[in-house]
Amino acid sequence: MPSFVLERVVHGTPAEVFDISLDVGLHVSSQSSHDERVVGAASSGILAEGDRITWSARHFGVRFRMTSLVDDVDRPHRFRDRQVRGQFAEFQHTHEFSPVAGGTLMRDELVFRSPFWVVGRLVDALIMRRHLIRVITERNDGISRHFS
Repeated sequence: MPSFVLERVVHGTPAEVFDISLDVGLHVSSQSSHDERVVGAASSGILAEGDRITWSARHFGVRFRMTSLVDDVDRPHRFRDRQVRGQFAEFQHTHEFSPVAGGTLMRDELVFRSPFWVVGRLVDALIMRRHLIRVITERNDGISRHFS
């Protein structure tokens, strides 16, 4: 299954970086290039264990919706969000936070799989992995800016 890991040091404590990583408003603002918004739920606040949220965003010129569930929360060390409804056959994003000199090491592991068997595998290898790295990097840029 396709996956990738991104790591970045952010100038905040693990608790601060953990909390802002669950902030709906920061997520939406960091994804403005994709016209991302929340559909059918509060558009601000901090997500918690068991919360479901539906995102709507434009990727490749098409509007997509994905409902995510926040689980496996261990503040301030880790949490996971995973797709419970949407276009992916599988989508799981694990967020980990570790103290390091100068702040917090923020580690994102994304595991995903597009539908449609062989065609999906080609899309994942040729397009989707690179696109998702860019999307998560934009989100992490927003988190970093918050602590600048």
